[in-house]
Amino acid sequence: MEKIKLVTDSTSDLSEVLIKEHDIAVVPLIVNIGEKSYYDGVTLSTKQMYEKVAKTKRHPKTAAASPGAFVEVFEEFLKQGYKIIYIGIGSKFSGTYQSAHTARNIVEVGNGRDDIYLLDSHNLSSGSGLLLLKAAQFRDAGLSAEEVFRKTRSFVPKVRSQFVIETLEYLHRGGRINGLQHMMGSMLKLKPIIKVRQGEMHVGKKARGSIKNGIKLLIKEVLELKDDIDQDFLMITHSQADESYQYIYEALKNELNVKHIYETEAGCVISSHCGEGTIGILYIMK
Repeated sequence: MEKIKLVTDSTSDLSEVLIKEHDIAVVPLIVNIGEKSYYDGVTLSTKQMYEKVAKTKRHPKTAAASPGAFVEVFEEFLKQGYKIIYIGIGSKFSGTYQSAHTARNIVEVGNGRDDIYLLDSHNLSSGSGLLLLKAAQFRDAGLSAEEVFRKTRSFVPKVRSQFVIETLEYLHRGGRINGLQHMMGSMLKLKPIIKVRQGEMHVGKKARGSIKNGIKLLIKEVLELKDDIDQDFLMITHSQADESYQYIYEALKNELNVKHIYETEAGCVISSHCGEGTIGILYIMK
């Protein structure tokens, strides 16, 4: 049986428990606050990031993982006889996928370049995390690296990721919406639902009032699709929104025929774009 190492980046937002359980290597992205740089999830946690932003009044800026960071990881596991499958943030959201591609080209052909498979998730956060868990299933079932890659890739268009945003401040600071949109959204207390489809983010329905109204829309959609959702696992991913997580979990746990409902926390990079309080439900369609 082939030795297969799954590699991801810090935006996949899997918990430490899941990372260890499925033997996944993580390459961190970079978060810059003022003049200081941090490694997402390594030298800076999401909670610490929000504290630093509140103290410095500086919005975090993110940077892709470098090709060199991937070369280091790839070569480490190639030397141990592994074939490598990388699944991380979609190529339209970050230069990180391109960095992995560049790193693959740097690795000498004779040293395993052909043993590195790069899968573009066309997704972000635990949307790519779901694909990693699928890949881990196939790997553990004894499939070859090429078979794991191909079977996992077939699930890419079936991943559904949607988040409800608590505050428009981070979208505004990050340049995702303009000042007028920010002002009007804040005045009307809009809670937009952001959906990831075909590698791009789109604004879905907008709830008014408290974020719970937006959460109810997310729950309603999931329950309407419950017979069509893959039964292996579903993610509830949030940025410092424990209460909202518990609300969603209680609403879904007895209504879905899903083996595992996982809570995961959005890391610094994802949180820097969506803001505190954001929460999403992510799953794979059958």
